[in-house]
Amino acid sequence: MKSRAAGMWWGTAIEAPNPGLLARFYAELLGWQVVHEEPSAAIVAASAQGPFFVCQKAEGYRAPTWPPVEGEQRPMIHFDFQVGDLAEAVDEAVALGATVAGSQPRENVRVLFDPAGHPFCLVFDAG
Repeated sequence: MKSRAAGMWWGTAIEAPNPGLLARFYAELLGWQVVHEEPSAAIVAASAQGPFFVCQKAEGYRAPTWPPVEGEQRPMIHFDFQVGDLAEAVDEAVALGATVAGSQPRENVRVLFDPAGHPFCLVFDAG
C-alpha cells in the first residue's frame, strides 16, 4: 500500500469505561505491553511495529450482549485467539478478570467477556 510508509502503526480501537484496566487485561492475557496510558486512552502493543489495541474511554459505555439480543447493544467486533490448551487458557483468562459466557458455539471455542464486557474467543485448533 503506497499510503503506508515503513514504521507506521496499525491496530484496532475498542471502547471501555476504564481504558487502563482493559489495556492491562489484554497485555497480561497476550503477553504484550501497555505502551501508552492516559485517562482517555491506553495502548497495548505486541511490538514497536504493532499490532496495537487502543482502548478508548467511552462515556455512557454499554457492554455488548452475547449472544445478540434484539434491542440490546450488539457486539460490533470481537477478538479470536488461538490457544494450545483450551481449559488452561480459559482458567488463565478468568484469573485475569474475564468471565465465561453462558452460551458456547462449539466444543473447541470458548466465548469469554473481558473486564469491560466485550466478548472474545479462545479457539483450540489442533490442525
